[in-house]
Amino acid sequence: MPETTIALVQLEPTEAYDANVEAALNGIAEAARQGAEAVFLPESFHVKGPSELRFATATPIPGPLSDALSAAARDAGVWLLAGSFNEKIDRPDKLSNTSLLFGPDGAIVESYRKIHLFDVTVGDEVVARESDRNLAGDRTVVVDTPFGRMGLSICYDVRFPELYRTLALQGAELLAVPSNFAMFTGKDHWEVLLRARAIENGAYVIAPATTGRHGGFASYGRSLVVDPWGTVVACASDGR
Repeated sequence: MPETTIALVQLEPTEAYDANVEAALNGIAEAARQGAEAVFLPESFHVKGPSELRFATATPIPGPLSDALSAAARDAGVWLLAGSFNEKIDRPDKLSNTSLLFGPDGAIVESYRKIHLFDVTVGDEVVARESDRNLAGDRTVVVDTPFGRMGLSICYDVRFPELYRTLALQGAELLAVPSNFAMFTGKDHWEVLLRARAIENGAYVIAPATTGRHGGFASYGRSLVVDPWGTVVACASDGR
């Protein structure tokens, strides 16, 4: 696998969609200025908030958000994994939680729609029903890049090792896990799950994450890169 400089952009999105997108685009440009050849954004980098807001800010693909991300990748000359955002689909009652991979020419190389939706209740700390607004994806995705064959996933997928085994059997050397991981579970499970997925599959794990508290949901942060031995080779704080 060729040596590549990558950047994970840890963000603190709020309900302010335009400001969130601007922060992500600025992060991409700054990462490129620091020498990154591939940039990874987290899940829900574009907005946090109630379902009504997510429906209101959802965009199709292609659409305004994917066009802005395409231009950012092209202007920076980087590979860009746009963690995930709410894609408007042909169902008025559902969205898709979608990750896009762009090449340095700005072209969309692949898309992945989150398979395992976050339907969880943990005491009074975490109550989530992602399936109330999102339609689950039905396709695994592995894509060739200059820095290795990469399998795509999103956040809650990390709790389902069979998905990553499937990606590894399809040749994945890198596993991308952009996330908006809950603080309550993250402090005990985030690192150990990512290290397990790396060890089980002999693959690098690249996991950019959101941080901050919005409404009743606190995000853990701690963006990680894990090598195939399970060693954490890079770790952000739980702040921006």
